[in-house]
Amino acid sequence: MPLNRTLLIGVATALVASVAVISPAQAAPKNQLQRGTVITPETFGMHVAGAQNGVWPTIPFGSLRIWDKDTAWSHIEKEPGVFDWTKLDRIVADAEANGVRDMMMVLAGTPTWASRTPTSEGHPGQFPGEQGMPTDLAFWDRWVEAVVTRYKGRITSYQPWNEANLVTFFNGTPAEMAELTKRTYDIVKRVDPAALVIAPSTGTRLGRPFRTFYPPFLRALAARDWPVDVFTAHTYPAGTGTPVDRQALIAEWKSMLQAAGAPNRPLWDTEINFGLRGPGPTPKRDFVGVQAQRLAALSYLDALRLGVSRAYWYYWSAAPEPLLGVQMTPGSAAARSVETLEDWIVGARYQGCRKGTASRVTCNFLKDGQRTQIVWSESTRRVFTAPRFARQVCNLSNVCKPIKNNRKVRTVGPVLLKR
Repeated sequence: MPLNRTLLIGVATALVASVAVISPAQAAPKNQLQRGTVITPETFGMHVAGAQNGVWPTIPFGSLRIWDKDTAWSHIEKEPGVFDWTKLDRIVADAEANGVRDMMMVLAGTPTWASRTPTSEGHPGQFPGEQGMPTDLAFWDRWVEAVVTRYKGRITSYQPWNEANLVTFFNGTPAEMAELTKRTYDIVKRVDPAALVIAPSTGTRLGRPFRTFYPPFLRALAARDWPVDVFTAHTYPAGTGTPVDRQALIAEWKSMLQAAGAPNRPLWDTEINFGLRGPGPTPKRDFVGVQAQRLAALSYLDALRLGVSRAYWYYWSAAPEPLLGVQMTPGSAAARSVETLEDWIVGARYQGCRKGTASRVTCNFLKDGQRTQIVWSESTRRVFTAPRFARQVCNLSNVCKPIKNNRKVRTVGPVLLKR
């Protein structure tokens, strides 16, 4: 996501355990989450604004994406061969101290001295030239090897670039980005074979840059024998968009992968929020209360039911940020919602989701030997008849009430039905 004016701007023991949210040995198909999958904390990814300065969320999460935290290449190697690891060291140490062992490092942001376009400017807060290809690929190789060597066994995955299809972040070609990805893959697998290489993220909300960049990028990856362990996208809808609009973006992303003959690798959404301004003149929209709760929970639930095994919320902050449509701050509605959803499904076995009449979506889980359902409507407030097994209904504030004799349940956002 674009850097804002306030900001300068997930160790794996086995590949399957790292790239999925599960424990089964067989990876799930890209288009669905395998039934019986155990939902792990890593399903819940997060960005933390100010992590380089000691800010840390008050809610649990399982995986951290390190981006927007003064840790771009341009911030660490300001002079050739001279590295300042101070802020990245702090983030990694704080994550470990807080029990987060799954960390993704974004390697983007060419230093001015190494950039093919040293005077180019992107979003406020970027150094000149960050969008450019390195003038010498040996500079990139040295940078990647330095990071992976220093954090071997601690940082668990590496992503070569952020939103590589947007010229505000990258002004090279799809083939050049594929080459950076291949070089990253080779270095990471040599230095830290347990670590994963995550495909450069691609923004989907701007249709033309997505459709122009992504297919040739995939063709170039194919020509290099698909040097990634995970495919990623950013599925923010337009500023006035809904979860249904996001679903359409995920479907288009998956269709492009299928058309390119991409191998069956996990899918991660490495940035998600709602209400951000754009594209074009589309205004920003603020969501609060039950609507913020609903959108935060559906960011993760819709991902799971559509085969996206991990999502990273953008972003946690100590105070509200003007860029964001849904605020994830201490005590906020969205924060309570995500903490509640984690309580509902982490450790549970996924039993599948289905969409029924009246836009009703039902997802089934088994937790502690007990059947549960999470139910919501994709349209307006709805009244549903609860299944016979259910005795209680819980909302996203984790307040539970007995189900009445008429079995009717009202819902705006997802609710949990349990014994």
